[in-house]
Amino acid sequence: MVKAVKPADLRAKTSDELEARLVELKREQLNLRFQQATGQTEAQSRVRAVRREIARIKTIAAQNAKNVAGAKTSAANA
Repeated sequence: MVKAVKPADLRAKTSDELEARLVELKREQLNLRFQQATGQTEAQSRVRAVRREIARIKTIAAQNAKNVAGAKTSAANA
């Protein structure tokens, strides 16, 4: 079983790296869905883990975007 990525590790990555990882996970999620539909999947827990990691990446990306927007706003006000 693949270890879950910790949020601290994801926060250290750039937005491009997060986007690349997100695309990779979405592709894996699609493959797992096809496997599940045809009854070939052996790792049922992986479906849940991938879904959670996608959510984790989206959350951190949104936080990063909010922090960047806040920094621009505070710099403009100064």
